[in-house]
Amino acid sequence: MKWEELLIARRTGRQTPRIEHSRTEFQRDYDRIIFSAPFRRLQNKTQVFPLPGSVFVHNRLTHSIEVASVGRSLGHTVSQQLVDDKAAPASLLDSISDIVSAACLAHDMGNPPFGHSGERAIQHYFLNARGREFMEDGLTDAQKADVQNFDGNANTFRLLSHSFAGRRRGGFSLTYPALASIIKYPRPSVGVKKFGYFQQDRETFLSIMETLNIPMTDAASGTFARHPLVFLVEAADDICYQAMDVEDAYRLGILTYDETRQLFTSYFDPDADAATFESLDNVCSHVTDRHEQVAYMRTLVIGLLVREAARIFCSNIALILEGRFHGSLIGHLEGRPRRAMEQMADTAVRRIYHHQSVAQIDLSGFEIIGTLTDKFLGALTHQDQYYSSLLLPFIPEQYRVGQEATLYDKIMSAIDTVSGMTDLYALDLYKRLTGS
Repeated sequence: MKWEELLIARRTGRQTPRIEHSRTEFQRDYDRIIFSAPFRRLQNKTQVFPLPGSVFVHNRLTHSIEVASVGRSLGHTVSQQLVDDKAAPASLLDSISDIVSAACLAHDMGNPPFGHSGERAIQHYFLNARGREFMEDGLTDAQKADVQNFDGNANTFRLLSHSFAGRRRGGFSLTYPALASIIKYPRPSVGVKKFGYFQQDRETFLSIMETLNIPMTDAASGTFARHPLVFLVEAADDICYQAMDVEDAYRLGILTYDETRQLFTSYFDPDADAATFESLDNVCSHVTDRHEQVAYMRTLVIGLLVREAARIFCSNIALILEGRFHGSLIGHLEGRPRRAMEQMADTAVRRIYHHQSVAQIDLSGFEIIGTLTDKFLGALTHQDQYYSSLLLPFIPEQYRVGQEATLYDKIMSAIDTVSGMTDLYALDLYKRLTGS
């Protein structure tokens, strides 16, 4: 792969003449995302913990903004190193930070309500619940896998690039590099748990791979190499959710101050990083608010991980451009940072993700998402029934399909409708439809 091809600023669905702007094409991507309604709806979508009461924890919106900030720093650090290495013209490589920050901003926009439990609820409905009966009715293996393995990453690509009824051709009409940087799993859904696109969006996906000259790495499964900037977007996400989940857990009283401090300071060596500990002691000597102390420790850890992720990327750039680098950048940490990250991940699984408040979200998500998917799919497949006529107006116009549509199109219509809801709207609609 070559940077001159990977960073081509072509857009999906462009029909109108290009208008000159003072902003770059990739800065325009960022602006289109941040001013969009789907992005605003992230403020009412769960990240990990229930939406805030007296303690404000992260939601999908705040998480996405922070990931974009970290991604911008990562992209800038990497681009500067690549410019120093004369990997490509500086005028081209300088766009990396804009592309990565835009992709980071959008990376969770296709996630359904109620966090990851929303994904699992849609999968469960078509694997083990009433939706399973639709799986034997003329669907291809790939179409079945699309819904039974429903994935928020693939849905983000769909939301951003699909030509929905009455909307702009090419979805958000983002640049190919920005879209490619979101596709963590560049393959179809058959035989895998994670994938990059639904069958309805296959042509757009292939067009991006061909235009950017991203090679196929496994013809049998239809797997392509990752766009190199995917690794930076993924690293920014990994860094933020690990660090911020720990800070949220402290604020909610799930982790003590001492536990939180130990998790954050374990990234640093008392001798080699003496200056870091001196700076921390100095801050804690005059900042008595422990929330602020924890926030400072989190900042130190994020800074270290950004430097490490950038170093790993640049050290492996040849393998990345050949499509032969495997795993995530954070997965290639070594020494003390690796051990600290593993300890943090283990604590998150044992103490955070299994906490009662998180389990309540999982339970609610399964019940609400499963019920709404069932009701909308029932209405779409029986549009002549009276109950359906009452329910169909709740489907946004851009997702509606007629009685003559294929079963797969109707299934995707139901999924589009439910996955686009906020937690609060899904809960309110569930209550109305069930009389609870």
